[in-house]
Amino acid sequence: MGTPIIRVVDVSKRFNLHHDKSIKERFVNARRGGNEDFWALRNVGFELDESHTLGLIGANGSGKSTLLKLIAGILTPSTGYVERRGRMAALLELGAGFHPDLTGRENIFMNASILGLSRKQTELYFDDIVEFSGIEKFIDNQVKFYSSGMYVRLAFSVAVHVEPELLLIDEVLAVGDEPFQRKCMKRIKDFQREGRTIVLVTHGIDTVRQLCDRVIMLDKGEVVVDGKPQEATRAFRERYAAQVEDQEDIRGNRAVEITEMVVTDAKGTAKQRFESGERLGFEVLLNADEPVEDPVVGVAIYNHLDGLVYGTNTALRQVPLGVVHRRRRVKFDFGAIPMVEGQYFVTVAVHSRDEQTQYHWLERQISFKVFSLSVDTGAIHLDPTIEVEPA
Repeated sequence: MGTPIIRVVDVSKRFNLHHDKSIKERFVNARRGGNEDFWALRNVGFELDESHTLGLIGANGSGKSTLLKLIAGILTPSTGYVERRGRMAALLELGAGFHPDLTGRENIFMNASILGLSRKQTELYFDDIVEFSGIEKFIDNQVKFYSSGMYVRLAFSVAVHVEPELLLIDEVLAVGDEPFQRKCMKRIKDFQREGRTIVLVTHGIDTVRQLCDRVIMLDKGEVVVDGKPQEATRAFRERYAAQVEDQEDIRGNRAVEITEMVVTDAKGTAKQRFESGERLGFEVLLNADEPVEDPVVGVAIYNHLDGLVYGTNTALRQVPLGVVHRRRRVKFDFGAIPMVEGQYFVTVAVHSRDEQTQYHWLERQISFKVFSLSVDTGAIHLDPTIEVEPA
């Protein structure tokens, strides 16, 4: 096996936090030791071979961006050391490496020079860089007048055209618009096919599963998981699971009230953890003090990004409730669920058949988790059979 392209050896990084609110307070408190040491990273170590894509995940303040800056050489470790080889391009904070008083054209040549290209080489790439960025009309404007999206477009375009062996990417790609994000994703996948190495910091768990073959999860500056994407993203969701809403939604006149909602398995047992393909059900308990003619019960399932996964109601499924008076239990059986791994939230509502009267609405009041061993990507899990015609 060859030499790793990155070696991080027992690295820790300490920052000194100042609690003084003014220069005067800092001067007065200088002898009192009014500062506090904050360890952003502690004893982090790993090696990364060529042609791999490593994802760094964790909550805000976990040390992801600090670690990326140490790998990039922007920060120096307090203890330990980092070794790196090959031409590197880094996309870190928005606008990092750009001089605000220079034009886009001038910044291209300056950045390419920092990344190791001669002026002649940059001239060969210049038209492709500008075309990819899509900001041709603004290339001779000072970048201090650029929007955040224009910054990212130009920085990413320069980084991927200098042919780096190692590409470091922080969360900056989330700033670009959707068409440009697709273009960036395609270029990253091209890099992967070409055998280049990528280190990616992101909050997008789906992006991690889609792009990375290895993931390191940090928590309070320490490595808590270093393994396959499925293992690390599952640990992340377990540790930082979103909470259901703790306040009751007051929408509706309560003529029919939802008194209980339960997620169940195939046996009708209350459950919150499912494997993809397992049977899923909901039970909704209603109560009406006075008779209500044929109300409609609806359920909607949302993913962790508030995207609607599925919704239905008793009217759409042509299941009349008749007159509801006092307690009535309504059961939804969804059969084998094809959902990918993640956390899901359930909204339940009761309304009149003509939808003019809202009886009760409870939003994101219950949740459940789905786990899957599938390595496929997407919004649902399918299990296709694949046939190949003989040559």
